[in-house]
Amino acid sequence: MNVRDVLASIGLPRGDLHELPTSVKRFPDGAQYRIEIPSTEGPRCLETVLEEAERLEVRVHRVSQGSGVFLLTDAELDETVRLAASARVEVSLFARPNAGWDTSASARAPAGGAVAAAARGQDQLVAVLEDARRAAAHGIRSVLLADVGALMGFAALRDAGELPPEMQAKMSVMLPIANPATARLLEQLGASTLNVTPDLSLAQIAAIRAAVDLPLDVYVEAPDNLGGFVRLHEIPELIRIAAPVHIKFGLRNAPDIYPSGSHLEATAVALSRERVRRARLGLELLARSGYEPVMSELGAEGLALPVSAALLQGAGDGKGDLVG
Repeated sequence: MNVRDVLASIGLPRGDLHELPTSVKRFPDGAQYRIEIPSTEGPRCLETVLEEAERLEVRVHRVSQGSGVFLLTDAELDETVRLAASARVEVSLFARPNAGWDTSASARAPAGGAVAAAARGQDQLVAVLEDARRAAAHGIRSVLLADVGALMGFAALRDAGELPPEMQAKMSVMLPIANPATARLLEQLGASTLNVTPDLSLAQIAAIRAAVDLPLDVYVEAPDNLGGFVRLHEIPELIRIAAPVHIKFGLRNAPDIYPSGSHLEATAVALSRERVRRARLGLELLARSGYEPVMSELGAEGLALPVSAALLQGAGDGKGDLVG
């Protein structure tokens, strides 16, 4: 047997799928795609995203944040949950910190880029998992993870009942998912959704889709620190071959605002507004293509919708969801 034979024997593609097969996999509601707005840094940005989504008629299913749960106050977490629960939109917050924000010299070295997203040491791993627990306690039901060990610990906490059973692990773009074997491993470890490496070709994405059933997250516009490319013209084919897929609208020519805060709020809000406009552009391009894939409704099955404070308070008497 050669290498391709061995890979095929364990259910992996023999190579990149240049024939670009149509994916028959779907979200639980039968839809092919959903819209995600990344870098939604706090309640003011979320408020802006929701307002712009209504004004521009963009159905936003998920927002994600990169600064970390620990950089939001209790009041900000509660307001975020309130806004998103009312709008039936998933919120995924980054479980931080990581080596790149620590005293790691390796993370800043020319060859150390891959180290930056890692949980550096066991104490930092604990901090990441405590961030996930704190998010759950406030009603958030999805966190971003950028470390394989953090995913393993997250799954163990969820299995032990220390996190809600419906809590989702969204794998960050900072953890390279560039081939089907890596995607399969993360699926087996308990990931809920996979943000593939942004610069993959359609054939490479199709191969990953063949190897896993999890939803994929794909940037169609990437921030400059992730390549800065704009591939909106590929949206129809991405949906066709990668379904179920979250189409992510980042922003080129935008400053890196991580970690964000009130000192950057005006900029962060402006960037959030433009990301929704980019999504409007993408949807119009999709409509012009003639391809008509099925989009999920807001609040659709499988979304990690935040749990309101009222339900959390009712958990103690058996009337609400578990807090975790």
